[in-house]
Amino acid sequence: MENINQILKEQKDFFYSDLTKNIDFRIKTLKKLKNIIKENEEEIMIALNKDLKKSSFESFATEIGMVYDEINLHLKNLKTWAKKEKIKTSLVYFPSKGYIYKEPYGVVLIIGPFNYPFQLIISPLIGAISAGNCSIIKPSENSPNTALLLEKLINSNFDKSYITVINPLGGKETISYLLDLKFDYIFFTGSIKVGKIIMEKASKNLIPVTLELGGKSPCIVDNTANIALAAKRIVWGKFINAGQTCVAPDYILVESTVKEKLLIALKEEIIKQFGSNIKDSPDFPRLVNLDAINRLKGYLNDGDVFFGGDVCDKDLYIEPTLLINIKDNSSVMKDEIFGPILPIIEFCNLNDAIKFIREKEKPLALYYFSEDKKLIEKVLSKVSSGGATINDTIIHVASSKLPFGGVGLSGIGNYHGKASFDTFSHSKSIVKRGTLLEFPFRFAPYNDRIHLLKRFMK
Repeated sequence: MENINQILKEQKDFFYSDLTKNIDFRIKTLKKLKNIIKENEEEIMIALNKDLKKSSFESFATEIGMVYDEINLHLKNLKTWAKKEKIKTSLVYFPSKGYIYKEPYGVVLIIGPFNYPFQLIISPLIGAISAGNCSIIKPSENSPNTALLLEKLINSNFDKSYITVINPLGGKETISYLLDLKFDYIFFTGSIKVGKIIMEKASKNLIPVTLELGGKSPCIVDNTANIALAAKRIVWGKFINAGQTCVAPDYILVESTVKEKLLIALKEEIIKQFGSNIKDSPDFPRLVNLDAINRLKGYLNDGDVFFGGDVCDKDLYIEPTLLINIKDNSSVMKDEIFGPILPIIEFCNLNDAIKFIREKEKPLALYYFSEDKKLIEKVLSKVSSGGATINDTIIHVASSKLPFGGVGLSGIGNYHGKASFDTFSHSKSIVKRGTLLEFPFRFAPYNDRIHLLKRFMK
């Protein structure tokens, strides 16, 4: 662990050399990162396949391609984002000019998850580089092939005093040690449970944090929805990465009059997308480890299986499963599922569906399938969530032009695109005064100048 302390010291020293504040240096680094990824695309996809059995298509679409999009947006806009902003100041302090300087925090700690082990490390790293920070990275040890590849790609191409991957296969002990160090910023993606620990640890040194967490993201389907299209888009969003997606639809609330129609459409769509023998489909990934399998198997007893339910421990496989007749107070409706099990609950009145969601913690994402514009606005205004997509799933996360983050227990802060630059930047307020003129009324003795002050400040 002494090595980590030394690297942190070297990064702080490098940061105070002020090289990272140079915009051309940041742009050069982003271009270098992009070239490294381009040169190693195949190796990245192989690692993702070994860890989670992701297809090349899914690996590129949800990991590599999103990173390219993010880098390109930063390269295009960084000079504009980094400019100081001119702000009007009060007449009381005339003559003066106000500015906001975008200042990097310093050395940031990025802790990534196992489910998108490449994209969810590199995306925040892009923001950290763009804003002018140094970075220490801790990938998830539960995706060992990708973690070791990240170590190789980063540590062989960047000086450790600038960007480095620390102990990629280290577990809780490594993270606990890192959290006791005085970083300038911590960016974490993972579970609510670990997020609470990180926030508690960070609070001891008053370190600002971004926590990208999760929760139970609801999906509402009402009787005006295009059921066939809704089923297609729900199946895609729920079962991509075998359901191991923080913004995956966690459960469906369907209007009772279209429940049977939706169930049949979902079943047909699962078979259409993954075939009749899903276990042999090259497009259906696997769970991360046996612990995940054992946790998820317990949920299968919380209702009746309408479709799916097949489990193979050895292959880390759970079939896409539709669960109905959910038991009261069942675990599947308390915990974030994070796997290919989809509970389906009916409602008679939209207000009941809204009430059901609002009685739970605020979700990371909200999905609503409807053709009624007034009802869509009603749901959006009454249900608080980190983000939302109407008549589709997940795609609000895929846009680098939209900030992504949670609210309440689903997370703190956001990123993607300019939001990433802002997240890793401190906005420093500056007032520059002129010296040719000074009004005496703000200096003691004040006498009866309060009337003049009120005239100015009211």
